[in-house]
Amino acid sequence: MNKEISNALSFLTSNGYRMHPDAFAMLKGLDTDILKIVQDIIKIKSKQKQNSTIIIDDIKKIINPESKVTTEDSGISSVDIDIDNSVLEKHPHHKIILDASINVNSGEGVEGYTALFRSRYEKSLRILSLRPESKRITKIASIRQNTSHNSNNMKSDKSYSMTGNFVSNSTSIVSGLLMSKRGKKNGVEVVIDDFSGSLNALAITDELKKQASMLTLDQMVMLEVENISNNKKGHQGFLVKDIISPDIPDHLPTRSKVECYAVLISDIHVGSKNFMETEFIRFLHWLSSSEDELVRKIKFICIGGDLIDGVGIFPNQDKELLETDTSKQVSHAVNLLNKIPKDLRVFIIPGNHDPGRRALPQPSLPKRDFNELYLLENFTILGNPSMLELNGVKVLMYHGQSLDDIIATTPGLDYSKPAEAMKILLKARHLSPIYGQRTPMAPELEDMMVITEVPDILHSGHVHVIDVQNYRGTLIVNSGAWQSQTKFQQTMGVVPTPGIAILVNLATLQPYQISFNQPLVM
Repeated sequence: MNKEISNALSFLTSNGYRMHPDAFAMLKGLDTDILKIVQDIIKIKSKQKQNSTIIIDDIKKIINPESKVTTEDSGISSVDIDIDNSVLEKHPHHKIILDASINVNSGEGVEGYTALFRSRYEKSLRILSLRPESKRITKIASIRQNTSHNSNNMKSDKSYSMTGNFVSNSTSIVSGLLMSKRGKKNGVEVVIDDFSGSLNALAITDELKKQASMLTLDQMVMLEVENISNNKKGHQGFLVKDIISPDIPDHLPTRSKVECYAVLISDIHVGSKNFMETEFIRFLHWLSSSEDELVRKIKFICIGGDLIDGVGIFPNQDKELLETDTSKQVSHAVNLLNKIPKDLRVFIIPGNHDPGRRALPQPSLPKRDFNELYLLENFTILGNPSMLELNGVKVLMYHGQSLDDIIATTPGLDYSKPAEAMKILLKARHLSPIYGQRTPMAPELEDMMVITEVPDILHSGHVHVIDVQNYRGTLIVNSGAWQSQTKFQQTMGVVPTPGIAILVNLATLQPYQISFNQPLVM
């Protein structure tokens, strides 16, 4: 914990105040005078005799300019940050926070997968440690040992064992990776596993059953469990009292200090008979229309993978290809992308149709195939996933292969609303939690799919359906495609929304859709 945060917390506690863990997570992400924010909040709460716990809304009232009336009425001005905006307007800032390419191919075989899941557990546990409940986490082996001890004591305590059908002994907090979830006659049984052993627990209330059904296999989860004994049948077990996912905190996203736009697109699929080249060329021409005031404010383009359709990706794909040679598809794609104006900064990650390994995390596009893109000064070629900082706004780019598994295994989800599936990933704090289904995972020594930093924007593609939502301060964007409906999508009932670019105003995080399915009126 840095000194600035430590000083702020010391001031807070010395004045008899507490802070909710979600508010603490938001406070840590602020690039401003944290101590002054805490002092201003306490001044307001003291004057208005409010609750002594600082929550997210208290922070928003100080920082969010829309809360100016509230703070002025309290005699406290909103926090101002002096920045030379003219510099950002002329020279937009970007930074690479995460590039999956850097650490790939670090493990192999069973040992690699063991290291991968150990890394997932440890990273996820660090995320959970921000919650106050985490201080009570007990190893599963210790709880099972205590259960056995209590069972022996109960056998000799007839008055205790005859008080009812279920006898409660205690509640405990455990954490582990979710190994299974099964519907039972009287609830949903979940099995979690930590380094010391596994534990079965039953969720019986309607709310807990719903929460359990929305968990993904192999994700980290924290459970409050009650040790119960069924005295008539002689059974013992645990009831779920609470389910806590790592989740992202409710937070105030970072915004650009100057108005500028990022364009989010994905799934171009050059080489397919269904590639909408006419519409894509309209898009490229629009990017070059210097007379358009909106276009002049575009500074960044983020492309979320599947530049080409590939060859041999699925059975009988050759019947759907216009170009049956991968190198020709790549050459065609490079020629198109080379038309993007050189004053725009372009970021590209691979998808499952692109050359290179398909297992996650994916290295960046192979240089031997895409060398021309690597030579372009305004292009940055990254791995899948990657996290960028664009004028201060954190953008997590992930192609989205695991959305297939999430949609297939989560009740109520389908391909028409991919943002709902992306929300599940944020709750699990993992981009591909489910192991052993359609999405291949590589045996890396570090699990780079854990969402360690909270993004301001989560950008994916893969499912070819545009969907935009806001979840707890994070803008979720699935950016559709540039490929019309395929025969496979027809059989699956998937209706794509192609030929549309998503623009995000980085100063407000307001998204916009611009369709290129018809000629634009300039």
